[in-house]
Amino acid sequence: MTVVEEMPSVADAAPSPLEAPLEAPVEPPDQPRRIGGPTRSGVLALCGAAVSGLCVAVLLFGQIAPFSGALGFAVTWYAAFLAIYAVLTGLEEDGQAVRDRVMTTVLWTAAGLLFTALALVVGFTAWRGREALPHGNFFTQDMQAAGPLDPLSNGGIAHAMVGTLIMIAIALAVTVPLGLACAVYLNQLPGRFSRFVRTIVEAMTALPSIVAGLMVYAVWILGLGMQKSGLAAGFAISVMMLPIVIRAADVVLRLVPGTLTEAAEALGAPRWRTVWHVVLPTARSGLATAVILGTARGIGETSPVLLTAGFTAALNADPTSGPMVSLPLAVFNFVKSPEPTMIARGFGAAAVLMAIVLILFVIARVIGGRGPGHQTKRQARRTARASRRDVERYADTDRPRSAGRIDMRLRRVGATSHNEPAPDHGDGDR
Repeated sequence: MTVVEEMPSVADAAPSPLEAPLEAPVEPPDQPRRIGGPTRSGVLALCGAAVSGLCVAVLLFGQIAPFSGALGFAVTWYAAFLAIYAVLTGLEEDGQAVRDRVMTTVLWTAAGLLFTALALVVGFTAWRGREALPHGNFFTQDMQAAGPLDPLSNGGIAHAMVGTLIMIAIALAVTVPLGLACAVYLNQLPGRFSRFVRTIVEAMTALPSIVAGLMVYAVWILGLGMQKSGLAAGFAISVMMLPIVIRAADVVLRLVPGTLTEAAEALGAPRWRTVWHVVLPTARSGLATAVILGTARGIGETSPVLLTAGFTAALNADPTSGPMVSLPLAVFNFVKSPEPTMIARGFGAAAVLMAIVLILFVIARVIGGRGPGHQTKRQARRTARASRRDVERYADTDRPRSAGRIDMRLRRVGATSHNEPAPDHGDGDR
């Protein structure tokens, strides 16, 4: 008897419908890369690099190399810190991320150093002047009846404060219109002469302050025979402020989009109206910054004021006659004295000078407003009121025209109906 082996058929080889199909492996979702904010690995790498850099600097300055000095130790520590931090970051990230982390650390370090230096200057000045600042007479009296040996309860810097405000007001009255007009000329009327003016302005930026004082002294006092006064000092300060304001305002005006001026000119506006209503309002905040930069340069000048305004210990509010003193010049004369009370007055006057600069900066920021495209609530309400007035004016202008057109159309329709010939009914009416 022959046993026939049964071959498996195709139906037997096919999987049963009751059998569950094999599931495909589920891929994990893509995790977006975190590009901002500190991470745990980043903080650990930063701390580890700082400690390792400190160890390297200690080994180099104490054991391996004959180095010495606190500045060299700090520079070596920071260089080793950056190198180790780049290596630790490269273990987890690519080259682009390493460069980004290292440059971010360098920028944060630079910002921290600048802020620390500013805080030290302001704090040291205020701390040294703490003995003079609490006295009320320090802000209301002058030094006419006070001497170097008098206590801080006698005398003050009222004459220097008034003189500084008068001089800077004169300088601003001269510098702001001339500086902004020159910047607009350089920006809106390019040509050979504008390039020549720009070259002169850049050269005047590096002009020493003593040269400006000598020029005003030679022309105003020696040439015209005028006396030393606050007016002459204001002219000397304006010479120092003018190139700063022109250059800063020129850079700001270059940032105004050309499409704005092109749109205004396409609507038929002349060049002066485009500049007055489009360019200057758009760059208003930047122009305020330019004026502040020039003011900060001019308000701290000493040598031009000494040559052109002289020195006095009494209060003089007339800028056209008599010598006048400013806060920087008063600080210079106070700190030269070996008496502690005079030195305290000098540092107190320096603290007041910094406060005046801060107040002027705040005022300029309020006048300048925000950047282009950003309005305060008051400006937004003013713009909405102006828009409503424009809509009402346009509606009042179009209403009589529309009524007149309707009357003319009715009259034409009536005349046409009266002059219309009788209708022709064809041959059936004959």
